[in-house]
Amino acid sequence: MKLADLSSSKGVQMNTRSLVRPYSLGLLGAVVLAFLAGCSTTQSNSNHPISVAIMADMVLVEGGSFIMGSDSDDAKRAEQPAHEVSVSSFYIAKFEVTQELFASVMGGSNSFFVDPKVPVNNLSWQQAVYFVEQLNELTGDNYRLPTEAEWEFAAIGGNESKGFIYSGSNNIDDVAWYAKNANNRAHQVGLKQPNELGLYDMTGNVGEFVIDQFDERFYRVSPKENPSNAQHSDINLTHKTTRGGSFAYDADESENYRRDFASQSILMSDLGLRLARDAN
Repeated sequence: MKLADLSSSKGVQMNTRSLVRPYSLGLLGAVVLAFLAGCSTTQSNSNHPISVAIMADMVLVEGGSFIMGSDSDDAKRAEQPAHEVSVSSFYIAKFEVTQELFASVMGGSNSFFVDPKVPVNNLSWQQAVYFVEQLNELTGDNYRLPTEAEWEFAAIGGNESKGFIYSGSNNIDDVAWYAKNANNRAHQVGLKQPNELGLYDMTGNVGEFVIDQFDERFYRVSPKENPSNAQHSDINLTHKTTRGGSFAYDADESENYRRDFASQSILMSDLGLRLARDAN
């Protein structure tokens, strides 16, 4: 359902609850994660087991240019006009942040769909940012949410893009849990086919917060180099951009260029996050 006065996300709105407080000792889950992940081939500032595990599943997206947005008749005003932008190289996670990873930092989660391998869900943009802050404090690294431009470039396959409608295929069932196959719930990560860069669930499963504030006019004034509309606000109804659709979205609401938003403080059952970090 759409909660037009509060949020455009289509998941069920849950009661707001505080996040479990973070802790830095006894991270058995993180050690297990690191052991299973093996040695990382990417750069990290830290040998912390959580960071080792994260970096083992990070993909380097080489910088490049692409056409962001769409001039399709089906595109919303906020998704127009199609415009060329370029992004610098960056890392992005193969998978959405799981409850297992989230709990290794925060001690637990308030996820509505409970499973360690399912993306963390039922959290707000503010809580997603707080998780990243605590992760960085714990590991000494510099993880972040991707910008909206980075997210779309990664979703289309970066410089390896084959021009698919969805992230990795023109057949949404190949790559996504969405309204017609998800049974109205989030699923374990990595069960569908990846896209050209080896990224999973960029379409469907849970929607992914990016760092950008939502502004339907931004594409008309967007910078061409590394565009970002990140803006801090303490106003609870400030809207933040979400990308990728979710298990509650139809196929015609899930194309790579689609944009949506949620109030930065609202908890939705179909919203989660994916980690990114700078390449240098």
